[in-house]
Amino acid sequence: MKISQITFTRFLAAIAIVISHFNKDMFVYKTDYISNIFLKANVGVSYFFILSGFIMIVAYHKKEKINYFEYYKNRFARIYPLYVVGLLLYLVTRYSNFSIGNMFLYLFGVQSWIPGKAMILNFPGWSISVEFLFYLMFPLLYNYLYSKKNKSIWVFGIALWVITQVFSHLYEASPSYKGPHTDSHEFLYYFPLMHVSEFLVGNLAGLFFVNHFKQKNYDIPVILIFTAIMLSLIFVPLFYHNGLMAVLFIPLIILISWNNGFVTKLFSLKPLEYLGEASYAVYITHIPVLYILREVLKWQNFKLDINSVFWIYLAVLVITSILFYQFIEKPLRDYLKKVNIR
Repeated sequence: MKISQITFTRFLAAIAIVISHFNKDMFVYKTDYISNIFLKANVGVSYFFILSGFIMIVAYHKKEKINYFEYYKNRFARIYPLYVVGLLLYLVTRYSNFSIGNMFLYLFGVQSWIPGKAMILNFPGWSISVEFLFYLMFPLLYNYLYSKKNKSIWVFGIALWVITQVFSHLYEASPSYKGPHTDSHEFLYYFPLMHVSEFLVGNLAGLFFVNHFKQKNYDIPVILIFTAIMLSLIFVPLFYHNGLMAVLFIPLIILISWNNGFVTKLFSLKPLEYLGEASYAVYITHIPVLYILREVLKWQNFKLDINSVFWIYLAVLVITSILFYQFIEKPLRDYLKKVNIR
């Protein structure tokens, strides 16, 4: 089952993260309410984790059993080539951060498990390190629980999500949390086990979606939920990074996926769907592309204000991401999927 309209939402989340990582002197941070949204836009990673769990169920729900080898090969083909491209681009301008140890951690996707190492090299890769855990888990969960319609996973998934939210808020407010750029910060924000509940509730949302499919016009509820997300980020000072926003992300994902109204017609337009397909390239290369662009502008001695730099950066990022998707991610993915190692 392909849900074209949900694909573009990945691009929107990726661009929100891109803006959150850009210079805080740009125009969106000049207005208090708008700045609150983008200062918390790293919640987009939480959206990716939940959506990943949702899509896994939608993609495999008709199978009686997942073949481990085929699944892991396909996941590797989908995510790893551009993961390495992001690293190589990063080293173009940040080669001083290189070490054999850091390279080993990054290439094997284990950096988020090691205190102080989650943000080494191309730092958006921390979330891919977490995704590797999800991909390792999913065939086991599917073959032993989801395919057998085992109800215990509902209790466990929801309980783990509640425990994660309570622990995250208590830990952030405790003396043990030392703030940004500390091991305690990396544990709270990036440690893979802190994000398992997001993937699990995404799986549960997928199960609900495929078992209660009812397509009709949900434009108004979708708009209302999206508005609630924006208002929450602006006015409600809670810790959203570890999946609290699932209470709004999950109904948004389900309703967009069920919807057959204007939002679906708009998001299903081929150019927008294509941008959604290229969103992984946007996310995993946005930091190295920014660093390279800064070096080019400095080398050419351009005197540009920060807002002009942002629009140039955004255009370059989207164009390069499309090229990476079309000429690296897609062909390598298709080739690796066909490779028979056995």
